[in-house]
Amino acid sequence: MNYFSSWNDAIVASLQDLWAQFVGFIPELLGALIVLIVGLIIASFLGRAIKRVIQFAQIDKLSEKSGLTTSFEKIGLKFTPSAIVGWITKWFLIIAVLIAVADILKWPQVTEFLNSVALYIPRVFVAVIILIIGVLAGHFIHEVIQKGLQASRVAATQAKLLATIGKWAIIVFALMAALIELNIASRLIETLFTGIVAGVAIGFGLAFGLGGKDQASKWLNKMDKEIIND
Repeated sequence: MNYFSSWNDAIVASLQDLWAQFVGFIPELLGALIVLIVGLIIASFLGRAIKRVIQFAQIDKLSEKSGLTTSFEKIGLKFTPSAIVGWITKWFLIIAVLIAVADILKWPQVTEFLNSVALYIPRVFVAVIILIIGVLAGHFIHEVIQKGLQASRVAATQAKLLATIGKWAIIVFALMAALIELNIASRLIETLFTGIVAGVAIGFGLAFGLGGKDQASKWLNKMDKEIIND
């Protein structure tokens, strides 16, 4: 009888402890839910507000006039500065809210993970800027090469081809730089970058070397004749 009584007391004590923990957890849970709901509303509102401010400043139109939006559309990306900045702002605030919720609920592992994500967001912002600059530079180089070659009376198809190659080379390098900034396969990308640069250098060297070998031969023969005559 005493054996069953001790078991009964142990079970009752455990249930009482669980109930006390649950009751003590309720205020934290309610507080976390309130912070989460209010925080998500504020994050969504501020994200839309930032987007509208940028649209009001006509930065999207400036992007279209500069050819940036069109250049991104050509590589399959729908891009507007207002949408990108608004999206980054919203998610930065959402992560900040989730960190606050994890702190309230006393989840240190979740808090640590979200802090690392929050510290990663500036890298995303820098990567976006690198990509934007790369696309703008590629568009500019495309126009310069095409117009310059056409002015030199190069065939339109050849001028367009060389201009397109120049543009995409810059965009690819910008994309690689953005991925390195995001710390995505950095070593592989650096190796590929080195290989591409070396390949381009060798290609240009062979092209100019083979194309100019006759001229170089004539120049060397001329030098030999001058030396013999002297």
